[in-house]
Amino acid sequence: MSLEEFRAETRAWLEANCPDSMRTPISGEGDICWGGRDWKFKSEDQRLWLERMVSKGWTVPAWPTEYGGGGLSKDEAFVLKEEMKRIGARSPLDSFGIWMLGPALLKFGTHEQKLEHLPPIARGEIRWCQGYSEPGAGSDLASLRTKGVLDGDHYTVNGQKVWTSYADKSDWIFALVRTEPDAPKHEGISFLLIDMAQDGVSTKPIKLISGKSPFCETFFDDAKALVKNRVGDAGQGWTIAKYLLSHERASIVSEGAFGGLNPITAAKASGEMDEDGKLADPILRGEVAKLTIDGLAFEATMRRVKEEADHGEGVGARASALKYLGTELNKRRHELNMSALGSDGLLWEGDAESDGDPARNWLRARANSIEGGTSEIQLNIVAKRVLELPGG
Repeated sequence: MSLEEFRAETRAWLEANCPDSMRTPISGEGDICWGGRDWKFKSEDQRLWLERMVSKGWTVPAWPTEYGGGGLSKDEAFVLKEEMKRIGARSPLDSFGIWMLGPALLKFGTHEQKLEHLPPIARGEIRWCQGYSEPGAGSDLASLRTKGVLDGDHYTVNGQKVWTSYADKSDWIFALVRTEPDAPKHEGISFLLIDMAQDGVSTKPIKLISGKSPFCETFFDDAKALVKNRVGDAGQGWTIAKYLLSHERASIVSEGAFGGLNPITAAKASGEMDEDGKLADPILRGEVAKLTIDGLAFEATMRRVKEEADHGEGVGARASALKYLGTELNKRRHELNMSALGSDGLLWEGDAESDGDPARNWLRARANSIEGGTSEIQLNIVAKRVLELPGG
């Protein structure tokens, strides 16, 4: 089948199967489908949209079909993304399992691990969180102190993680654990998959300035991680962690290019439009146009870098430039959304503005500068490895 034939078939399928309510902009956290053992769908359409996309393998279109994916080529997967964007279709499933763990398992996992863990991710049955940062081990992540002691067919894990997004709602956690205490710090870390439905794992939410937060502290008290759920060899965790971080940054970057937030929609909702249907504020109109152009340019740059990587050139330090630029675009989008809403954007509680979601999400977007590697670190990498500036 040619790419154009695939596009035509995909367009027809989406038109016939994507519910109308799933073609509207996301207005708050509740509109996002995360899946998991305890997930409750916001609407029947949300459930139906996920079910239909799962049947095609299109929650993870480029994964192999034997692991729950669609088996699409990279070009076909890109066409699917374009056609979903054309009709404003929401993502049927958002998941750290899709964005981060899945790619790591596909590269480093055994066939048995892939069969056990990837299909439930693709179907939205298991929700994952990431156990990396610890108190005293943030930017210097390799200094982590959570320990795993081998005991027969499992590791006994003790320690603490912090800034664990959605840990209180997750079913499993992929964690970096020190299992080889006598090895150099980068070589003594293993990558373990840990079921959170056990007495040895507990979480405590961290409240942020927004009044809400996805972040948690996560505690391991004699928790068990089966040896069969160690990805890669003992001590190979740092290599896997670096690979996974590139995918975490890619998911943050994609928000800069493809974020569903639309300031014009916000302006219409708040009545900030003139009689011709344009944004009433010409300065705001110009800023929205500039953001739109910058977003399209960034999207083109991402596609170029991806094509170069597909041809063996690698991404390298350019990933840091993309992460920084994607972060700044997403922050600008939230700034403009607040401007477009006017005084309505200042509402903190109540039904008028989805319980203050615009203001809370604007504050939340500031964390993009920290998560996945701080903006300062990314700029340092660009300065040293791309611009080759002399060190201080």
